[in-house]
Amino acid sequence: MTALVIQTSFLGDMVLTTPLIARLAESQAVDVVCTPASAGLLANNPSVREVIVYDKRRRDAGPMAFRRLATRLKRSRYDAAYLAQGSVRSGFLAMAARIARRVGFASSAGRLFYTTRIPAVDGIHHAARLLSLATGDPSGTPSRVALQPRLYPGPVERAATDGIVGPGERFVALAPGSVWATKRWPGFPALAALLSEYRPVVVGSADDAPLAAEIVAATGGRAVDATGKLSLLASAELIRRAAVLVTNDSAPLHLASAMQTPTVAVFGPTVPEFGFGPLAERSAVAGRDELACRPCDRHGPRRCPLGHWRCMREITPESVAALVRALRPSAPSRPV
Repeated sequence: MTALVIQTSFLGDMVLTTPLIARLAESQAVDVVCTPASAGLLANNPSVREVIVYDKRRRDAGPMAFRRLATRLKRSRYDAAYLAQGSVRSGFLAMAARIARRVGFASSAGRLFYTTRIPAVDGIHHAARLLSLATGDPSGTPSRVALQPRLYPGPVERAATDGIVGPGERFVALAPGSVWATKRWPGFPALAALLSEYRPVVVGSADDAPLAAEIVAATGGRAVDATGKLSLLASAELIRRAAVLVTNDSAPLHLASAMQTPTVAVFGPTVPEFGFGPLAERSAVAGRDELACRPCDRHGPRRCPLGHWRCMREITPESVAALVRALRPSAPSRPV
């Protein structure tokens, strides 16, 4: 038995797909189609037989590249495809590859290409929704262990992290970035200055460097700027060593869930009820639940529809610092 998982969405979605991959791998070999950005997240994963990179926006854009990939997948003779990303293109890819059983969500744009349609239940974590593609039971209640994302930093990632933080160093990881501008909480610099008991280490991509510079300046140079210096998997290793992570509703939140790092997640225009809240055993959420305009968008709009952005501006650094301290983080875990 062989299965193909197609997940070409955001980085966080790939992290949340790893429980589905692990479940499928209990009974069959599993290959994964993913974007170049997500491929590194699957390194060292014992549940994945092969990572098939599909650069749909650049190198593999266009019908000829699509046909080549479909032909390659067809040769593998997969027994089933699981459409963790529900676009028309992904559904058509599975059909063009002549995969007889194609499982996806009944509400997905590509549902016409599926042979099995699973209801996408609201009000549950997205990791549970994705897992239901394997179980066929969207109403089930998976255990915490079954839902925990799985990432496997190796010696390369540990060595890279050693270059950022010293062994046993007590620090708080801060992830101020997000693809969506309205999901970037502006209070990170002030928060870093308040948390004087920790050394702040800023994680994120190179695009987040300006945000990191603000945090470094606010702490008088005490903070460490690690943005753009680590791979995603090495970032997961750094987050694993942190006493706590403070993050927006973005990919680092899900890295922390995989590494079971205590997490404070800041939600503004979105809410955890969409299914993307923290899965770490010790976690807290900062958000203005009393605002009638919230949530205003499933992903986060480019601009506040009402122009005031109160959902983020009114979350104070003092309240987030209190959540960090309430978690009572212990000494950071050591590399294994």
